[in-house]
This record gives sequence, C-alpha cells and structure tokens, in this order.
Amino acid sequence: MLEAARQALGGATRVLVVTGAGISAESGIPTFRGEGGLWEGFRAQDLATPQAFARDPELVWRWYRWRRDICNRAQPNPGHLAVARLEQTHDSLLLTQNVDGLHPRAGSERLVEIHGNIDTARCTACWTLTPIAELDDGVPRCPRCAGTMRPHILWFGETYWEGTLDVGLAFAGRADVCLVVGTSGMVTAPTSVAMHAKRSGAFVIDVNPNTSEVTRFADAWLKGPSGELLPELIGAD
Repeated sequence: MLEAARQALGGATRVLVVTGAGISAESGIPTFRGEGGLWEGFRAQDLATPQAFARDPELVWRWYRWRRDICNRAQPNPGHLAVARLEQTHDSLLLTQNVDGLHPRAGSERLVEIHGNIDTARCTACWTLTPIAELDDGVPRCPRCAGTMRPHILWFGETYWEGTLDVGLAFAGRADVCLVVGTSGMVTAPTSVAMHAKRSGAFVIDVNPNTSEVTRFADAWLKGPSGELLPELIGAD
C-alpha cells in the first residue's frame, strides 16, 4: 500500500490534503470524541453551540481559553511538517478541520481552516475578526463596534460560512491525489470533498490507525500514525 501511494504521489501534479483531529492528537491535543473530551464535566457538544454561548458566554470563553492554551503549548509533529513540505514539491491545497493552528505553525501557507481558528475571535454584530491575544479577558467586546466577541469557530448546529468549501471543491475536481489524514469521516463536508476528488479521478490515500468512512472508497489505506507514515510517504527535511 505504501509503495502504491508513493508512486501515485510521485506522478502527481496537484495534491489535495484533508486533515482531521487525528494528526493533532499526536501532538497531545485531545479530540472531541476521544479521551480528554470532557472539561469540568461538560462535553464539547454542551459548550460549542450558539445556544450555550447565549446562555453563558463567560463559561464558553473560559473553555475556549483553556483549549487555546493547550493548542498554543503543543508543537507541530512530523506529520504536520510533512504536509507543509508538499507545498515545496507540488501544487497543493490543505483543507483542515483542525482549529489548533499547528498546520500554519508547521509552515503550511496554502490552506483553508474550514472550522475556524482557536486564536481568532469574531464580532457577533459586524463580523470583524480579531486575534484573541489582543482582546480583554472575560467576554471581550469588538474593538470596532463594541459588539460581543465570540470564538471564530464553527459550532455544532451551524452551517459552513459562505464560500468556505468552494475552493476545496474546485481544487478537488482537478487533483491527481487526495491525501486524507487523521479523520474519522464523521464530519460530512470534508469527506464529501474527498469523494468529489475520487469521482473526478484522483487517487485517494487514507492515513489513519483505524478504518474510517474514507477507507471504504480509498485506493490505498496506510494504517498507522500519521507522524510516522507521512514522512515515509512525502519525505522529511
């Protein structure tokens, strides 16, 4: 499987990469669905909703600041670094579900963070985006209009922001290889982008320790941790 994936990648011009929580779990960031998914007795599904923010914005902000601290202390692992290296060798685009910022810190520049970014806040009134580091503690106010700021994260029950997936779908239709890393496939939108790439003729590589919704239509399943397999597949500096 690894050799077939290497051959496909070696002959590719355009490579679409789709990443999920698994790649960052190897950097010590807990996933919503795995161990460590609880905070003060709350599940992510209890807090990452517009309804939770309306009820208790200060509680939601405390949770996100706790998560942000974990993300900022984590370091990109060899899997993140290998994905970034693809930009040096291929026409590539990274579509990530992760909000932790590890991909840009690893050097990825051509990426779409489809669920937002843990370091960014958004005004609920005027949609101004502001780095959280520049805002006050508690429930911050917008520096532009004084509206209430919320984490710039796609919450449960919300739809993707207009145009978010369009770039990925357009690229998927032209990709030679689609590399899917560390996602269970339970989030429908990124899986549908990978399926679009498959229907358009791309060779799909699934990198995951466990079978996923992607494995069933992948051309190659590389079973194991992405931090080990991606440097073998892509190469390492």
